[in-house]
Amino acid sequence: MATTDRQATTLALAHALSAAERGLAVIPLSRTKLPALRSPHRDDPSRPPCHGECGRFGHGVYDATTDPARIRALFAIAPRATGYGIACGLPPYHLIGVDLDTKNGTDPRAALRALALRHGFTVPPTVVVLTPSGGRHLWLSGPSDVVVPNSAGRLAPGIDIRGAGGYLVGPGSRTEHGTYRAAPGAAHLAPAPCPPTLLRLLLPPPRAHHPTPPSAGGHGQGLVQFVLAAHEGQRNTRLFWAACRAYEDGIGPELVEPLVDAARATGLSARETRATIASAARMTGH
Repeated sequence: MATTDRQATTLALAHALSAAERGLAVIPLSRTKLPALRSPHRDDPSRPPCHGECGRFGHGVYDATTDPARIRALFAIAPRATGYGIACGLPPYHLIGVDLDTKNGTDPRAALRALALRHGFTVPPTVVVLTPSGGRHLWLSGPSDVVVPNSAGRLAPGIDIRGAGGYLVGPGSRTEHGTYRAAPGAAHLAPAPCPPTLLRLLLPPPRAHHPTPPSAGGHGQGLVQFVLAAHEGQRNTRLFWAACRAYEDGIGPELVEPLVDAARATGLSARETRATIASAARMTGH
């Protein structure tokens, strides 16, 4: 491997360790901005989806960690990594990334200003990362009990959102198109809280309400099993999703206690569990 590649990997590791010190969970990325480690299950397509339960590396954003020893171990088996990704949706910041992409002739900065004017919010000073293509990533902090999904162009053309299960390319990463850099004066800022009005725009619209018979039946049991199958890092996300589906389908109140029991079985506290379910009820208009 070329000396320049080794230097890029060493530099990426240093940046990743620095980000982890700030509480940001990271993974190694290749020059293509994709996770640098291949899935250990790539030769077994019939295997059920695995998000790291097997204990091996190679599960993309689900490998993300703030543990320096694990970060070094990840980079040690990813010698071609030239960058690092920062997982969104995880404590302590529950990071939301607003990706303002200038491709295809869009003007996402103007689109965001128009949205802010129309809906009456202001984007606060926050971490800004400049991309090689001339775009920028805005880092915002979300509430712990709200799961923001990933989306592309739903908010406005050229504006992509990185939420739970997504990641942002960290500043200092080298890609085949150039280097990501922190905007002047933004390197040591913490992600600012996402304005509540913008947060509501980032969430998917509630589905039409179709009442179901009083018994939760198989669908309710399926939602409970979905929560029980959650692994660390996905527990709140799964619980919030399941609770939203339950309320939208008219079985929310009936399923509260089964969902609480399932979430506590995965390791969530009763207080955290009930707060997440209450948030799902509010988001779905209940």
